[in-house]
Amino acid sequence: MLDQILILIASGLGSGLLAGILGIGGGVVLVPLLLILNYTPLQAVATSSLAIVITSSSGSIQNWRMGYLDFKRVILLGIPAIITAQFGVIVANYIPEFVLLTAFGCLLIFNIFLSNVRRQLVTTSHLESGSRLSEKIACLCTGGIGGFLAGLFGIGGGVIMVPLQMLLLKETIKVAIQTSLGVIVITSISSCVGHALNNNVLWLVGIILGLGGLIGVQISARFLPRLPDKVVRFCFYFMLAILSVYTFWEAWNIYNTN
Repeated sequence: MLDQILILIASGLGSGLLAGILGIGGGVVLVPLLLILNYTPLQAVATSSLAIVITSSSGSIQNWRMGYLDFKRVILLGIPAIITAQFGVIVANYIPEFVLLTAFGCLLIFNIFLSNVRRQLVTTSHLESGSRLSEKIACLCTGGIGGFLAGLFGIGGGVIMVPLQMLLLKETIKVAIQTSLGVIVITSISSCVGHALNNNVLWLVGIILGLGGLIGVQISARFLPRLPDKVVRFCFYFMLAILSVYTFWEAWNIYNTN
């Protein structure tokens, strides 16, 4: 029991470090970890949401203290996310577990593609001179998609919101990371409440993970402004690639045992 608690604390610390540096809630790390510890995919998704509430709140408070949090943008993204997160929870409770994990792996790979699209567009002249999508419409789309995926996969939504903010809202990767972490506070609360109503949350496990993440995100949030964009981008892509391979493997094992 003590060994598992230490593993959970260390894992929460690692997810917190990633949350502050990459603008994610940590769910892309916590969900695979909970699967390794033999929890069901639905328990992993739901419990990850609880841990993310603690981690993202800590990181957002730190960003606010340092003057890097745009509350107006966070609210515009967060309002639609609250609603769509509940739809994600409903879907997660009704689809097969191997389908849930396969979709999660596809999401991770898609984010690498989406981020690369933004990098290519930013070098073209029409991006700067062409008509800009309305900020409110862009925030509605970005927040809505992030919220749905938060409820469906137990993630904060940052893995999809960061590239969408770069693509639709024309934000730099660092600004997108800092803003998305604030929105994740809203999406993770909504997702956690939905899963709690369905009795999917493992409260003690989630709190332990969240407390470890709270420490990690405080450390990483202080270092993000000092890191070159290329370093942040490489870490983001590398993490997504590794986790997608593991998620597909786990989905395949569950499919074969059914």
